[in-house]
Amino acid sequence: MRTHTGEKPYRCDQCDYSTTRKSILNRHMAKHTGNKPYMCEECGYRTADRSYLTIHVKKHTGEKPYKCDQCDFSAAHKVSLDLHLTKHSGEKPFMCGQCEYRTALRSQLSEHMRTHTGMKPYKCDKCDYSASCKGNLVKHMHKHTGEKPYMCGECGFRTADRSSLTVHLRRHTGVKPYKCDQCDYSAAQKCHLDQHVAKHNCE
Repeated sequence: MRTHTGEKPYRCDQCDYSTTRKSILNRHMAKHTGNKPYMCEECGYRTADRSYLTIHVKKHTGEKPYKCDQCDFSAAHKVSLDLHLTKHSGEKPFMCGQCEYRTALRSQLSEHMRTHTGMKPYKCDKCDYSASCKGNLVKHMHKHTGEKPYMCGECGFRTADRSSLTVHLRRHTGVKPYKCDQCDYSAAQKCHLDQHVAKHNCE
């Protein structure tokens, strides 16, 4: 019934996360404690969540069963496809009450709100670094471990950052998703498009 009422009585005492079930809260707490019992036998990647390991393993097998019906994008898990589809629809229903930021995902709005509050609940246990979102802490931890879990199946390039692998793969595929709305220029990286658009603005 809580899925209908929106009630989330189980609250994390270390960040603003809350949930409908105690088992989900226990899984969330592992993010703070650093307990990661599930390990990938291929590369040593570790996680606190069995489902995350299942998703991770698909990166090695290349399995991407979730296909976009509007372009050639495919994903290893549904949440990635759902996020991708918002780029086509342009729908961003979640809005910040303190600035003009809008997003397609409620979780991204929660992370954005920390830019206003300054809250950084994700803390490194090896130095004094802390982060407002889990992804930034995960990337930071690779600096301590030297781990590079993301590998290109085409050439063997390895990186600690998933987004870096995504950018790298475009060298092989030739995909250039960032399009200029003033001419026929396209780029593999947003920063290159930004530089290009600046030239139009100067003109």
